[in-house]
Amino acid sequence: MNKLRIAFFDAKDYDKESFIRANTNEEFEITYLETRLTLDTARLAEGHDVVCVFVNDDVGAEVIDQLEKMGVKLIALRCAGYNNVDIQHAYGRIHVVRVPAYSPYAVAEHAMALLLTSVRRIHKAYNRTRDFNFSLSGLTGFDLHGKTVGVIGTGKIGRIFMDICRGFGMQVIAYDKFPAADSGITYVSTDEIWRQSDIISLHCPLTDETRHMVNEESIAKMKKGVVILNTSRGALIDSEALLEGIKQRKVGAACLDVYEEESNVFFHDYSNHIVNDDTLARLISMPNVIVTSHQAFLTSEALANIADTTFENVREFMEKEFSTNEICYKCENIANCSRTHEKKCF
Repeated sequence: MNKLRIAFFDAKDYDKESFIRANTNEEFEITYLETRLTLDTARLAEGHDVVCVFVNDDVGAEVIDQLEKMGVKLIALRCAGYNNVDIQHAYGRIHVVRVPAYSPYAVAEHAMALLLTSVRRIHKAYNRTRDFNFSLSGLTGFDLHGKTVGVIGTGKIGRIFMDICRGFGMQVIAYDKFPAADSGITYVSTDEIWRQSDIISLHCPLTDETRHMVNEESIAKMKKGVVILNTSRGALIDSEALLEGIKQRKVGAACLDVYEEESNVFFHDYSNHIVNDDTLARLISMPNVIVTSHQAFLTSEALANIADTTFENVREFMEKEFSTNEICYKCENIANCSRTHEKKCF
């Protein structure tokens, strides 16, 4: 029996290490491709049964059509988010599965690491002491204890972040379109999140409804000096509005692990090149902005879970009538589909 063939796009060294380790007895034949999946590179998937993709791969309608023509049966996302996939167009053509939870602790802990680094000026102190400058001037921070944090999105990551914040003695309020029943979470409206919060952390998926939810209007409603964290999806924030809020001293700090135009920049080394994205360049130049390159997920535990779940998704799809982690736009409430039916979506 021929091995199942997987075309693995946007492959990085850490991806290869975890997937090679998880591919016990070389169960799958994997072609690791450094290039991202685009309309121009989709032809590289010819002869493969499965395409494995990440957050910045293009899985739009034209790409899906090309993959279907080549006989690809499954698109396996090795991430939780799927805003880069045209789910509606995929229906009836190619099945799509994802990794809904790999390590929520990794992302939540990174969000807190960014927050602590920012408010206690740890990054500035690190750079300063390496030059044997031990002055404390300009390093004054503030206590997190007693501050109010507003959390947008109360899935696994959001809840873990809330628990971490409570451990610091912070007051926690939250907004979610689908509030968790009997959770003990204090839910408020988004307007109340903007109005009450000293710190705002985004942990929700990117949809038409949430795109640019942090914008000129919402920033105007926030407290002066608010700290904004985003470890979810870049386009939740209107970057130009954020820059203006920083320049007007309305936003006290921004900690960004994601950026709305990251696909052509993040995960690559441009240290010897000129980056043409003026907005990103201006953000990075701001002394109260910290940018990390979509690394919140990057722990050894998370990488192992991603590989294991991805392979299990492929096995389940090929061997069973039901795919636990299948994404389907027809399923009620895509983000929290109850999957009451025990069969594939089409």
